[in-house]
Amino acid sequence: MFSHFFWFVSENQHDTAMKNLLIFSILLFVGVLSQAQKVGDSCEDCEMMFEGMPKTLSWQTTIADAKEAGERMEISGKIYQADGKTPATEVILYVYHTDVKGEYTPAATQVHARRHGHLRGWIKTDVQGRYQFSTIRPAAYPGQKFAAHVHPIIKEAAKNEYWIDEYQFEGDPLLTQKDRANAQNRGGSGIIKLTKNEKGVWIGKRDIILGKNIPNYH
Repeated sequence: MFSHFFWFVSENQHDTAMKNLLIFSILLFVGVLSQAQKVGDSCEDCEMMFEGMPKTLSWQTTIADAKEAGERMEISGKIYQADGKTPATEVILYVYHTDVKGEYTPAATQVHARRHGHLRGWIKTDVQGRYQFSTIRPAAYPGQKFAAHVHPIIKEAAKNEYWIDEYQFEGDPLLTQKDRANAQNRGGSGIIKLTKNEKGVWIGKRDIILGKNIPNYH
């Protein structure tokens, strides 16, 4: 009789211990999430990077297909850790930009992030920190004085998404000395030189350093 009683108590203690362990694991997981580092500052529409994001990402992507009007452009580079030397792997880079009219035109069937237009894409760096995207060269906003650009947003593990300096292009008549002086160089300079290859494609390179000139990054 007593042996059955102790078996019952032992089983109850085991169940209680398992429940406590489960609760502790959940609390620990929630705690880890709540401790995700908040970096950067205000980031208008940055959350849109998650709208329509593919489940599987590569270090290369094509944003504009062959039917898209405009001059072809290919940009590549590497993303480094804060030391500027160590390749940063599995970092998501989200980019979007205007079409040849200087507008963020959504596709007819586009559901997600229509404000960003249809020229948008995602890259996840490989073990070498590499990224590459193929698209068309964007046009400046019509009737305004802002230089043509590509918007980039970074998402690292255990950190919220944040913006870095836009990709802008040497030789753009709208890119003034004042613009250069006011650049924050977030992630490093975003002003790149484009050159045409033998196929008539504009080629540019930009390396990015995580955390560089990003508020609250440590």
